[in-house]
Amino acid sequence: MNKKEMNALNPSAAGTWLGVMGGGQLGRMFAHAAQQMGFKVAVLEPSIDCPASHAADYLHCADYTDADALKKMAEQCAAVTTEFENVSARSLALLAENTFVAPSADCVSIAQDRMEEKRFFIDCAAKSGVFPAPHKEIKSDADIDSVPDDLLPGILKTVRMGYDGKGQVRVKTRDELRQAYADMEGAHCVLEKMLPLAYEISVLSARGADGQSVVYPIAENVHRDGILFTTTVPGPHITPESAAKAQAAALAIIEQMGYVGVLCIEFFVLTDGSLVANEMAPRPHNSGHYTIDACVTSQFAQQARAMARLPLGDVRQHSPAAMLNILGDIWFEGDSEKAHEPAWDKVLALPGANLHLYGKNSARRARKMGHVTFIAPTIEEAQENLRKACAILGIPA
Repeated sequence: MNKKEMNALNPSAAGTWLGVMGGGQLGRMFAHAAQQMGFKVAVLEPSIDCPASHAADYLHCADYTDADALKKMAEQCAAVTTEFENVSARSLALLAENTFVAPSADCVSIAQDRMEEKRFFIDCAAKSGVFPAPHKEIKSDADIDSVPDDLLPGILKTVRMGYDGKGQVRVKTRDELRQAYADMEGAHCVLEKMLPLAYEISVLSARGADGQSVVYPIAENVHRDGILFTTTVPGPHITPESAAKAQAAALAIIEQMGYVGVLCIEFFVLTDGSLVANEMAPRPHNSGHYTIDACVTSQFAQQARAMARLPLGDVRQHSPAAMLNILGDIWFEGDSEKAHEPAWDKVLALPGANLHLYGKNSARRARKMGHVTFIAPTIEEAQENLRKACAILGIPA
């Protein structure tokens, strides 16, 4: 273990740099949190005008596999993380030869592959008590012939690179499955059985290099077209028993991985109250944005603490919160392609409104442009103000 791995970092020391692979909105929010603690932040990202470039102290504008840029990043930074799971695990491994990387390449690689992820959830089940949905790997037409009847209807998903509803198709029959697989053009896939879903939750946890672990309050999520629409915390439907089980499962999983950093695990809660592990994100997560305004320690500050081998922060939630994802659709009316600025003044006039825009250079339909978190004395008040914001922005509530 090298010196960078052994010692906690001093955020007030001149030239203490933290690095992040990826320059999207998560990298931008990480930069803000790390800088607040006194660190300087370097970003490695191919796009020169990425959201994080406006916040970072330094931008390495290069591909994620660029050997020279990776070398410079490792020399510059006392620790490096990633803001999205599809960065090359090999790049993270190369960085780890010369600096501390959290989470590790091995942990990220599990989340990059849906089959590896499911195998890992199964391996953890003895401790976590939670399994993934019934599923079957699809690598050929012959695999479709051997799909058990009780796996249909199901969801066919690409094993790699799918996110926000991309790379997945719902299928009811074997013929539909066959057509969907043909449309995937030979991609490695997995078929998951559709289950009687009551609602979806996500559990945000964090683990330090010293083994200290913390878990945030449970977030209840609503998705539209595969993209997160709202997050409500505390979740209005989850029972104390289910919440405790989900938090314990997340802590068991993060411990078994030997993970360092912030990890988000999404679970399905079925109509009978049972939990199913859906997927995990080895980074701060869209559903954890509420922590910026409603918790003592945000998920981004927590990531910086874990990277710097500092004590993890207090995860207490001081206010009920309801978060609304803002997509580029609200910049456009009907089928018009002419963009107009949403009525942010009216949104900000609502009690407890906290607006976060991501600095993206143009709005596009279905593109994540920002979020608004409403905090209030009660969750009902926060939800009501979220509904009012939807009305202002023209979003069906």
